[in-house]
Amino acid sequence: MVDGPEHVKKLSVSQLQELAGEIREELIAGLAKAGGHLGPNLGVVELTIALHHVFNSPVDKFVWDVSHQVYVHKILTGRKDRFRTIRQTDGLNGFALRTESNHDCYGAGHAGTALSAALGMAAARDKNGTNENVVCIFGDAALTNGISFEALNNIDHTTKKFIGILNDNEWSIAKNVGAISNYLNKLITNPRYNKIARDFENFVRRLPKGDLALKLAHKAEGGFKGAITDVGLRQTGNLEQSDGRGGHGNPVLFEELGIRYLGPIDGHNLPLLMSTLEFAKQCDHPIVIHVLTQKGKGFEAALKQPEKFHGLGPYDARTGETPAAKPGIAPMYQDVMGQTLVKLCQKNNTLVGITAAMPSGTGLKHLEKAMPDRYYDVGIAEEHGVIFAAGMATMGLHPVVAIYSSFLQRAYDCIHHDVCLQNLPVIFCMDRAGLSANDGPTHHGLFDIAYLRCLPNVTAMAPANEDELADMMFTATHINSPTFIRYPRGTAEGVPIKEQPALLEIGKAQVVRNFSNTGKRKVALFGLGPLNTMARKAADQLTAEGFDCAVINPRFTKPLDAGTHEFFGNAADLIVTMEDHTIVGGYGAAVLELFSEKNVTTPLIRIGWPDQFIEHASTPDVLRARYGLTVEAIVAKVKAQFNDAVSKVTSMVDVA
Repeated sequence: MVDGPEHVKKLSVSQLQELAGEIREELIAGLAKAGGHLGPNLGVVELTIALHHVFNSPVDKFVWDVSHQVYVHKILTGRKDRFRTIRQTDGLNGFALRTESNHDCYGAGHAGTALSAALGMAAARDKNGTNENVVCIFGDAALTNGISFEALNNIDHTTKKFIGILNDNEWSIAKNVGAISNYLNKLITNPRYNKIARDFENFVRRLPKGDLALKLAHKAEGGFKGAITDVGLRQTGNLEQSDGRGGHGNPVLFEELGIRYLGPIDGHNLPLLMSTLEFAKQCDHPIVIHVLTQKGKGFEAALKQPEKFHGLGPYDARTGETPAAKPGIAPMYQDVMGQTLVKLCQKNNTLVGITAAMPSGTGLKHLEKAMPDRYYDVGIAEEHGVIFAAGMATMGLHPVVAIYSSFLQRAYDCIHHDVCLQNLPVIFCMDRAGLSANDGPTHHGLFDIAYLRCLPNVTAMAPANEDELADMMFTATHINSPTFIRYPRGTAEGVPIKEQPALLEIGKAQVVRNFSNTGKRKVALFGLGPLNTMARKAADQLTAEGFDCAVINPRFTKPLDAGTHEFFGNAADLIVTMEDHTIVGGYGAAVLELFSEKNVTTPLIRIGWPDQFIEHASTPDVLRARYGLTVEAIVAKVKAQFNDAVSKVTSMVDVA
């Protein structure tokens, strides 16, 4: 294994191929214990090695779209000794992170950003008069994202020196969908497959051993072409079917945008990759190199199940088997959502499900399997997905849009302008609301209450358990306006789910436990969503220590139950709000605003995440302990509040 990029440059082709094998072994063994994005990284081993062999990082800039496929890059840039800490507490981040290494020139956890960021770097380079290379590595899935096309539209008139690498593995997380995916398949199945331009061939021949490299490349192309063409034929049907331009996979999409297209080429052929990248360095105009890779290459289990091995937890490094679920474990929130939607769709013909390339992660795979005619995957295009749902809603349908909380941020204007302004009945199921611990700040859903509660026409809910999630989904189908349901990643609370969901009263909180009125100091704990379990446990402990506790399940963050909050605000000696969300603009802030309007002066402690981006860790519990979102921390804050009040009174008496 190498120590850094400078070492990679010194290796021969055979040594580089040996290095590729070692890296694959390390990926498979190194991620087995804690999991990670295995499949995408197995697919870019040769490509990453070739990049570091040809270019000079960190002077030359590598901008990775999404950047979950930078594990190999991290291994090659001085972080191999820490690789097995990836996505763990205080370990390497699972994405490119500027603060982690100067080799990570741009951070990203969402698709579609790389082309714009790389173009910005190239423009700044031109402005500064320097000559470093900017290489953008973007996946075929990124081309389903509108931002990518906004960048492609601007490349030619912004810079003449830009290198894009289209890493085409036919997958994002699930199988890619739509016309762009079909277009790339047409390029692959073109009868003139991999016909390299004459100047490229001449360039390769001028390199040391260039003729040999070219022969090896063409030999590799022949074998690879058959396999890929076969896949393309099975996907697109008739090879003779025209693409509408009188050709089969003409690279006009790139060429008409002023970007030279080269490929497709075998993304696992090191000599060909290095020769092509050397050629790209010499180009005096923007170029896109179309590279074909296999997601999961080198690990049979990952090749057979690319969606599962995109990102997963622990597995057996020999077989790829994942641990069986323990008996009695509560279901995943995402599966509860998906299974509930199937049941609702069976009784309500207006319901449809929409996902943005995340059928498994959101649980919509259940609907896809049970009722495929009611299921839509729009690709990595959250903005389109939201407006698509808005259009459906104008025609009498009731779309259910399942998108992670942090990913839905990308469609905020669409939520505002297209759904809420028009008051359309779209239901948003926001998975990963709260922590996504291993993934870190790009995936934590800690801002959705704040970005939604300022919008008119919104009904926003947070279930305390899986049964209440089903109730809220059922209730949402009876609301003729925008509805949002936030729930966390991972296993639910283990509460049995009723056969028939209940219809909840809009904007009404649930009093889980009232005061016993024993004359003791009264504490009202409002635990939002899954933190209601924490509120009940804190109440138990405080009760044991001499406090009179009430526990309230707010259920709704908008509209807020003004009556219940005001009642307990006046009845209690102390109010505690608890939320898996930033305290800035969140549920606790909404309660403070209400108390200000109603002249409620009872002290209030807000438990939530601070005004900063929260790092990644092995588990949510690690971060909750670090930032005070635990039963013990809450009990300590309550006791400290009363002790502080007593000390102030004592101080006033002493002064008197």
